[in-house]
Amino acid sequence: MEEKLKNPVWDSLCETHRSFSLSYEDVKFYNPEICPFGAFTDTTKTAKALNEYAKLTDSFFLVSENETPIFDENFVVLDQKIEGCQMVLEKLVEYPITEEIISLTNDHIEEIHNLIWLVMPGYYQKRTFEMGNYFGIFKDKKLVAIAGQRMQTDDWIEISAIVTHPDYTRKGYAKQLTAHVTKEVLKENKHPILHTTKGNTAIGLYESLGFKLTRDMNWWYFHKK
Repeated sequence: MEEKLKNPVWDSLCETHRSFSLSYEDVKFYNPEICPFGAFTDTTKTAKALNEYAKLTDSFFLVSENETPIFDENFVVLDQKIEGCQMVLEKLVEYPITEEIISLTNDHIEEIHNLIWLVMPGYYQKRTFEMGNYFGIFKDKKLVAIAGQRMQTDDWIEISAIVTHPDYTRKGYAKQLTAHVTKEVLKENKHPILHTTKGNTAIGLYESLGFKLTRDMNWWYFHKK
């Protein structure tokens, strides 16, 4: 599992999510309708792959622990390098779940998409819902908090899309949902992991549930020229 965690997008596309994979010779991307993420094992192949993938979508990410992708400035533009980190569950710390947590279905796709883009715009597609299971909390007859599953392999599942509507924060919804999804992953006999940006205040929340920082994981954000 340790080897797979070094290149999580790559291994997810090689295993559980291989049906979503687009391959460009040592570079793999998700179908952009699912998720605009890619990964590589050879930096010399990334420029050509980025040029090809840019024909399918306007903006996208390459994800790597410490490698720097090569790109062709005539075709794509690097918007930013997002410095992130990976966290892996060491041992789940029990946390009381007092809210009703609902398993979300296809009927909720619009609500999920709208809430995530309100709080954290830029990466989530409506078909991202197909990557794993999603759970939510409803208040006042609307979806106000979400957590779900994204990248997956035979060994681990990534917890992602942990968002709360700005009008409903500081009520413990994110922590309860994270704890719930973590337990769902453990039921499948897989290791829960997650990714976030360096310095994110949510890191403390994740650590309080038993997650620990394990490595850097950088997100190179491009758009086509």
